This record gives sequence, C-alpha cells and structure tokens, in this order.
Amino acid sequence: MALALGMTVRELLDRISSQELSEWMAYYSLEPWGTEVEDLRTGIVASTIANANRDPKKQRKPFKPQDFMPQWDKPRQQEQTPEEQRKIIEMWHALLGGNHG
Repeated sequence: MALALGMTVRELLDRISSQELSEWMAYYSLEPWGTEVEDLRTGIVASTIANANRDPKKQRKPFKPQDFMPQWDKPRQQEQTPEEQRKIIEMWHALLGGNHG
C-alpha cells in the first residue's frame, strides 16, 4: 500500500491509524490491486487472443491466463528444451495473428 501511495512504510504508518490500515487490508482482500492483478489481467487478454487464434486440431488444450504470467515463485531454468521453445513460439505466433498452415 505504501508503494501504491508513493511513500515509505514508516510514512504510511505515521499517517494512518491501525484501524484504517485494517480496513484497507480488508478492502484489499476483496479488491486486490498491484502488479499481481495486472499480470492476471494481461494474462486474460493474452490467453483470449491466443485461444481465438489457436488451431484446436494442433493445440487441443486452451491457453490459460497463467500460461502468460510470470512465475516469480518458481526457480528459473537456465535452458529450455526444444519442445518448450516450440510452445513459446507457437504462443507468440498465435498472439501476433499468425496464420495456421
């Protein structure tokens, strides 16, 4: 919340009461904001575009928003397999409106 308001946590705590902070925490649990929600929204748009352009004969499973979201909690692989590279290229191809053929 401090980041969203452009201040330090100390500044935030100096400016609002414990009760108000609790109210904001309750609100956040109902209506979250921030980069995680923005990543989800972007993933929804990307998966919608990819699914609208996918060939169900070649790509049977529809894309999910999570397929297009960063996985911050997972350790990063140093190298991708050729199959992983192909899937990434296919997703970008579908996103950019490539033809199926």
